[in-house]
Amino acid sequence: MNRKVIGSILIVILLAIGYFISPFYNNEGYNTGSQGGISILEVGAQEVRDRPVKTYELTAQETEWELGDGKQVNAWTYNGTVPGEALRVTKGDFVRVHLKNELDVPVTIHWHGVILPNKMDGVPGLTQDAVEPGESFTYEFIANDPGTYWYHSHQHSADQVDRGLYGSLVIEEKEPEYEQDEFFILDEWTTGSGDQGSFNMGGMMQGHMSGDGEMDTKQLYDTFTVNGKSGDAIEPLVMKEGETARLRFVNAGYQQHQLMFPEDSIKVIANDSEEVSGEKGSAQVVEIAPGERIDVAYIKQSDEPAVIAENPNVENAGDMQIPVVSNENAVVQDDVTVPVSSAMADGTSYGSEELLFKETPDPDVTYDMDLSMGMNMGEGMSFQINGQSFPETPPIKVEEGDIVKVNIKNEGRMNHPMHLHGHRFQVASKNGTSYDNPIVKDMIHVKPGEEYVVYFEADNKGEWLFHCHDNNHADLGMITIVDYKGVYSPFEIGGENQPE
Repeated sequence: MNRKVIGSILIVILLAIGYFISPFYNNEGYNTGSQGGISILEVGAQEVRDRPVKTYELTAQETEWELGDGKQVNAWTYNGTVPGEALRVTKGDFVRVHLKNELDVPVTIHWHGVILPNKMDGVPGLTQDAVEPGESFTYEFIANDPGTYWYHSHQHSADQVDRGLYGSLVIEEKEPEYEQDEFFILDEWTTGSGDQGSFNMGGMMQGHMSGDGEMDTKQLYDTFTVNGKSGDAIEPLVMKEGETARLRFVNAGYQQHQLMFPEDSIKVIANDSEEVSGEKGSAQVVEIAPGERIDVAYIKQSDEPAVIAENPNVENAGDMQIPVVSNENAVVQDDVTVPVSSAMADGTSYGSEELLFKETPDPDVTYDMDLSMGMNMGEGMSFQINGQSFPETPPIKVEEGDIVKVNIKNEGRMNHPMHLHGHRFQVASKNGTSYDNPIVKDMIHVKPGEEYVVYFEADNKGEWLFHCHDNNHADLGMITIVDYKGVYSPFEIGGENQPE
């Protein structure tokens, strides 16, 4: 056998090895990383045409940020504040956002919950390369779907979101229903001797063994914030007696929060940007999972000061209290009581006004998603989907137009808020019981022992993440990809490109 033939054989062997050890290879076989089909950069094109254009400049930069009560943190921010600049656009606008990176680490922006072209999704290594220090990137998409959204980095999110790289995004109706419309982003911070987001093995094991679905997260943080401020530094909500306001809540942290409202003061009107059906939902306590968005219509019932507050039974609850006053100079008394009630609503308490499917559909693809915790050889504890950690997790392989059924089961002992990019799904059942009024969402909070069945249509070509939005769990492997046949990603996870 001559040298040329031997050389050719060696090249083939090396190429094969390169494929099998690539970050996207597993036994199911991702389309990403290959050259089959067309690039995700060529699908889902959107043009300005005669649309109004809303342009924003966002600069990722380091900032010393005052949380309040004498607590200061070294934050990473968009435009120097926590949260970053509030973005408000109108349905039909063409949104153009220029990101400039002045940090010394790569960053991106993911538009959480927004249905947009895959190449604008902001996932490094999958839909783009991370934006290097000193570099820029421009995101463009049409604001088609009114609702409450938020934006955040998807590069090492467990660290970067934790340090403050997030902000609010509202897509408004052309004729808003409420004159007063306010946004509140909830979060947790470490202000003691530990580093922000210093997730450790002890905390993970403590959470696993205790059976408290959040113990691993609770041990990380000592301060709660609302819009980047804590305790007395939280700006009051100013309303007159009898006025009604739309209050949009987003949980940017990794711990669920239970907000308590004055009795008979609210109705839940939207979950994950989907309007609630019928007479809307009435509750006194609203539980918001990590990554989730819940909107309420709040009525100021008297001229007396009131408070919207974290469940007082939760440690650090005193940090998360939003004063509601009738004028900006009003003094909120320390003895304003926090209501306590068992009437609680969460993201699946009320059905959605507009459904994806009027009847339970027959699926073209069925995917069993078993969530658990395990061990990775040589790497320690991990969070897993179907016994594997990303990038070895089996993908959800689809063709455009498929109806996809996902059976999500939490076999572990920690909470997992599972978020799907680029699509919305319909929640059909919980623990084997069908919902009379199904719910349309893009994030489902799956607690230990729970099972949900969700359906979605594969109607947005690309390579899309489906992952736990406790980003510490995602960082340790709880990610998979909705992998469309006929398209591929030209990017590569690894090095400076980390999806979580």
